[in-house]
Amino acid sequence: MSQFQPRRPQPRLDVHDVDAPNLVRSVFPYEDVPHVLFEKSEVPLSPAPELWITDTTFRDGQQAREPYTVEQIVHLYDLLHKLDGGSGLIRQCEFFLYTEKDRTALEAVLARGYRYPKVTGWIRAVKSDFQLVRAAGLKETGILTSCSDYHIFNKLGMRRPDALRFYLEIVDAALDAGVKPRCHFEDLTRADVYGFALPFAQALMERASASGVPIKIRLCDTMGVGLPWPSATLPRGVPKLVRAFVDEAGVPPQQLEWHGHNDLFKVHANSVAAWLYGCSAINATLLSTGERTGNSPLEAAVMEYIGLVGPTEQRALIDTRVLTEIVGYMRDVCGVPVPANYPLLGSEFNVTRAGIHADGLLKDEEIYNVFDTRKLLRRPVGVGINDKSGTAGVTFWVNEQLGLDREPTASSVQAPATGSFRAPSRQAGQARIDKHDPRIVAMHQAIQRQYDAGRASNMTQDELLALAQEYLPDLFGGGPDR
Repeated sequence: MSQFQPRRPQPRLDVHDVDAPNLVRSVFPYEDVPHVLFEKSEVPLSPAPELWITDTTFRDGQQAREPYTVEQIVHLYDLLHKLDGGSGLIRQCEFFLYTEKDRTALEAVLARGYRYPKVTGWIRAVKSDFQLVRAAGLKETGILTSCSDYHIFNKLGMRRPDALRFYLEIVDAALDAGVKPRCHFEDLTRADVYGFALPFAQALMERASASGVPIKIRLCDTMGVGLPWPSATLPRGVPKLVRAFVDEAGVPPQQLEWHGHNDLFKVHANSVAAWLYGCSAINATLLSTGERTGNSPLEAAVMEYIGLVGPTEQRALIDTRVLTEIVGYMRDVCGVPVPANYPLLGSEFNVTRAGIHADGLLKDEEIYNVFDTRKLLRRPVGVGINDKSGTAGVTFWVNEQLGLDREPTASSVQAPATGSFRAPSRQAGQARIDKHDPRIVAMHQAIQRQYDAGRASNMTQDELLALAQEYLPDLFGGGPDR
């Protein structure tokens, strides 16, 4: 990764005092989909010297679902700590402070005494809220500091200079209270970047320099309209936006954090773009939970980080297998719906029903599995069986479920979400079955007869097991081969 080289101080930018809100109508006409605009110039790739993740599962992640119980919050926090493994990749975890339950959960996670993730808070831009931060004993808190004229004029009923003074008073109150402020530039991707956001950032960096406190700035794509391309224009272009804060407002990468939403399907791409163009931190949630379409998925950020940095000592500490524990707990205990095809963690993310794919898997798992999902996620590649699966699909299912020609392990079978399926006992070293085996052919024909008769659903695990017992009884301690 590149080293941060701050530019010489840039000219002081002043807030533009305007009589009417600038709603950036050339980009956001409202009666149409937001427009995508490009410039000929592209900002150069310039990754932050260090990359990490901050978690907001228990703050923004709770704004679109039923609240977690205290026990669930503590358990998930434990799993985040286990996933991080002491690496510092999952650097912080953000909490609400307003209800008795919030404070009870906060006390419980603080009692864990973990180095990572560190616990931080979130408050409104209200001086009295600092009493909650002090009472919790937190050293850092987020502060809501909305930046677009949609918020300054139409929500807060202020003019820009008034909003700037108001926000800086809150920041000064935080510094006086000995609390590190993290200013959340809400709705930044619809803001007047040069007319308000950058002058505000410059003022914050002046206070950071004078106080010795590294004030942080969270760049918030509140409506999910950011664009990841280096030639996309402001305010939507994430690369240009990040570089403007680093180069023109003088914000060090380690004091910048990206917070995105997925309204237009680009949340992860935008987060990675922020990393690649100079922002150290991605703010994310487990399973992309969050307001409306959700936040940046933490599990995707973890895998992206590993791909970007390659094998390092820090990487060796990260236990990606914990992601499978997390999704099971969130689905089965917390009631978070997880689509079967959800990337990395859905119940069928690495399951194929195409016979041609199953045939490839029989020859070499790597043909249709891009990494060792058994090793990294405790999730062996699998097949689902229907009328498109062919004898190759049936063969792969039998070999995998019976553990043929490999040492059996507790994690070698993907248990179905429902049903009474139980895999048979296995014998290590037993030869794998070929797709031309007459027993496999007969089992496939029995399946195909059901579809020829009008069946429209996939075969269940229990049904497949019953057929395997019928057509391959010797593998279950039964009679002779058919």
